[in-house]
Amino acid sequence: MAKGHVLVLPMPCQGHVIPFMELSHRLADEGFEVTFVNTEVDHALVVAALPPGGAAELRQRRIHLAAIPDGLAGDEDRKDLNKLIDAYSRHMPGHLERLIGEIEAGAGGGRPKVRWLVGDVNMGWSFAVARRLGIRVVSFWAASTACLAIMHKIPKLIEDGVLNEKGWPERQETLQLAPGMPPLHTSLLSWNNSGAAEGQHIIFDLVCRNNKFNDDLAEMTVCNSFHEAEPAVFKLFPDLLPIGPLVADRELRRPVGHFLPEDAGCLDWLDAQPDGSVVYVAFGSMAIFDARQFQELAVGLELTGRPFLWVVRPDFTPGLSTAWLDAFRRRVAGRGVIVEWCSQQRVLAHAAVACFVSHCGWNSTLEGVRNGVPFLCWPYFCDQFLDRSYITAVWRTGLAVAAGEEDGVVTRDEVRSKVEQVVGDGEIRERARLLRDTARACVSEGGSSHKNFRKFIDLLSE
Repeated sequence: MAKGHVLVLPMPCQGHVIPFMELSHRLADEGFEVTFVNTEVDHALVVAALPPGGAAELRQRRIHLAAIPDGLAGDEDRKDLNKLIDAYSRHMPGHLERLIGEIEAGAGGGRPKVRWLVGDVNMGWSFAVARRLGIRVVSFWAASTACLAIMHKIPKLIEDGVLNEKGWPERQETLQLAPGMPPLHTSLLSWNNSGAAEGQHIIFDLVCRNNKFNDDLAEMTVCNSFHEAEPAVFKLFPDLLPIGPLVADRELRRPVGHFLPEDAGCLDWLDAQPDGSVVYVAFGSMAIFDARQFQELAVGLELTGRPFLWVVRPDFTPGLSTAWLDAFRRRVAGRGVIVEWCSQQRVLAHAAVACFVSHCGWNSTLEGVRNGVPFLCWPYFCDQFLDRSYITAVWRTGLAVAAGEEDGVVTRDEVRSKVEQVVGDGEIRERARLLRDTARACVSEGGSSHKNFRKFIDLLSE
């Protein structure tokens, strides 16, 4: 008999689905039954990308995959966060209520009723749906806790004249909420860098609403972070409980909700490379490069003379000449490997990897931290600029690329030079190693994240 039934609801983006699935595996380890709710589009991607036996393993672990519509037509662009958020905020509450009703109607036969919602802070509307149906709520924050802290401080930032009532900066300055927190220029706040400026109000309004939903309806907020990574934030907000870095299992083999099938062949290729030699390059699920920037990065990697593994999604560079890419592949054959997707956690855990050229999404950041890998930071949007600040200014475990002031392009020479600087810097490597050891200690028996996770499980067990 399951300890209880938990409904898990991530924001419908790859960077949220993965940590929520990792958390679901941890809940299953503790004896809970989990219903994992994706949008219909994301559900189809996850199911199609499951490894052989993945669906059976989830069922065996009592993790049930469910789906509800997001309110957009099948062919609409879900990388347009303004459009996605506007649609799901209006359409998903009714569909979630219907799904819960169906689960309740089928309860019995060994399947308990839903007692808890573990919901994404970005899906605050779901907290109201759950509470109305007598379901208790814990919120989960999947990005850096510093990002959530800045969102919580919006009223104070408006009061102090840093922001106007619409969330835009009144002053161009570097913002730091407290000593030890990552400094961030006011032009790089997450809600102003998530999509087209004309839709910014949708995301800013969502953030403000979610703050209220979270404060009023969630009994606990847990975060995919660890105390020693963000001590200044947890001093400022002691009620936020870090339980990370989350991992689904020690072998990194459990299915964690990827939207694309993983290329396992690159791991065999890594096995044949010398330790600390490979440049790993990946920009997550949302970043888009134009053809010129793609070519500059490609040639920059070629100029390093180092082996590299580069994740290039099918939609990463629309309009790139296939003839140019084919010629590039021929030039770097054997030394450079390009894949559409991979098990990033297993790649970063591999001894051959020397550095990580990254968009600095929080999952990628934590995965690099957990494995002691130095970074070359290349943020794309949203909260990634804040994560870059952690890496370069607070932890000092990496460097950042600099784009040209005129055209915003990161040149091939910049790529080559910065890769060499990161790989050759023993102090960066040592700081990355120490942060790795700290992260691992936090999730071990008696560590700060381990203790917080027990508090979380105790609450769900009430």
